[in-house]
Amino acid sequence: MKGEHESDRKGLIREAYRIEGITAAECRSIFLDWALALPEELDQAVALQALLELYGTGAPEHPMTAVLRQGLASAGQPRRRGGWRGRREG
Repeated sequence: MKGEHESDRKGLIREAYRIEGITAAECRSIFLDWALALPEELDQAVALQALLELYGTGAPEHPMTAVLRQGLASAGQPRRRGGWRGRREG
């Protein structure tokens, strides 16, 4: 395991915090890669909270901290299903 937490097995989030001068856009791209690689058995909101505590506490102004906070804010929001399932009643 490359990362310091089970939800960051590839070490993507850890490395983002180590890149000097990283931009918010680059952090969003890394976050997307991280989210796609997150194992199904791990709850995204729980993983994001753990990563924020691990990395974000020491770097509150880092762009990845802002991206993780945005991800956490939207992790619990219900999403509309597309296609016929979204239009189906009950």
